Amino acid sequence: MDKFEVMSMDRAATAARPLSGLTVLVVEDSRFASEAMRLLCLRSGARIRRADCLGSAYKHLQLYRPSVAVVDLGLPDGSGADLIEELAHATPRIEVILGISGDTGRKSEALAAGANGFLAKPIDSLGMFQQAILAHLPDKAQSYGPRVVPDETITPDPIAFLDDIAHVADVLLARPDGKMLDYVAQFTSGIARSAYDAPLEAAAIALANDRANGQPVRSDVQRLNGMFKERLAEHQVI
Repeated sequence: MDKFEVMSMDRAATAARPLSGLTVLVVEDSRFASEAMRLLCLRSGARIRRADCLGSAYKHLQLYRPSVAVVDLGLPDGSGADLIEELAHATPRIEVILGISGDTGRKSEALAAGANGFLAKPIDSLGMFQQAILAHLPDKAQSYGPRVVPDETITPDPIAFLDDIAHVADVLLARPDGKMLDYVAQFTSGIARSAYDAPLEAAAIALANDRANGQPVRSDVQRLNGMFKERLAEHQVI
């Protein structure tokens, strides 16, 4: 017997619920992005387990082997690409491994690490999510007969977005070093893109660019702090 517990919902896949019987491990630090993944899995019939960092992911993997792993490339305690590489070379291999990021330029990094595919944030299309997994599942794990690709999009709870804002605002208040500033820029741009918040995404990208070019970032940090406060205050008013 495999040392891992293979978690299953013990239900056959159907055209309406093509991912029934699968367990998806989502390694994602954003609550907003995780809520989107939860809704996508729910609509597809899959069970979801979430890890918000590499350390948490390894703890999950000591207990069970999921059918699918969806791994964010930018995590607070390291690179998701390292986890993808480990999973890709493990025996037995998880059937489907997907990399995700708000930075589409990191697709090649995920594939080079051994991922079967890549999803760019925002991930809100039910049809695209299902197809990204089904394209790499063995035939025996899929439903038979015709399947209509759904055109449904999901909308995560905006409270999860505000939770992410509060989290990253706390990180900035702790006066992070350069490495953590890079994480702040990456995390903020990802949640902003997922929430279609273009001004916030632009501010995060500006911080990332100034960090990469060795430019002063004080004004970038102040700008982000101000935007975080504005968004949190708007919610309090509502």
